[in-house]
Amino acid sequence: MEESGLIEDLPESDMVALEVDDMTCGHCASSITKAVRSVDRGAEVRIDLAGQRVQINRTQAGTGELARAMKDAGYTPVEAAGTAAAPAATPSRSGCCCR
Repeated sequence: MEESGLIEDLPESDMVALEVDDMTCGHCASSITKAVRSVDRGAEVRIDLAGQRVQINRTQAGTGELARAMKDAGYTPVEAAGTAAAPAATPSRSGCCCR
């Protein structure tokens, strides 16, 4: 996150939208949800697996902290571009045990 500057520079709001191109299955979605809730127990996490997007209604953790938790779990979240789901890109690396 720090290397791209995208996550750390996002304005703080209650709703955070991130693209996670290396989220490929239900296990990934579960791992990301657990990572988010490890730093923000009250967060509402919505996963769009097909669109590889995560929306988080955060309650206490900052955006950078949420993104770091996802990165520590093996994923590469970036700021979501626009509101429509973008076509899935080929993951640059896999955070999933299924690959």
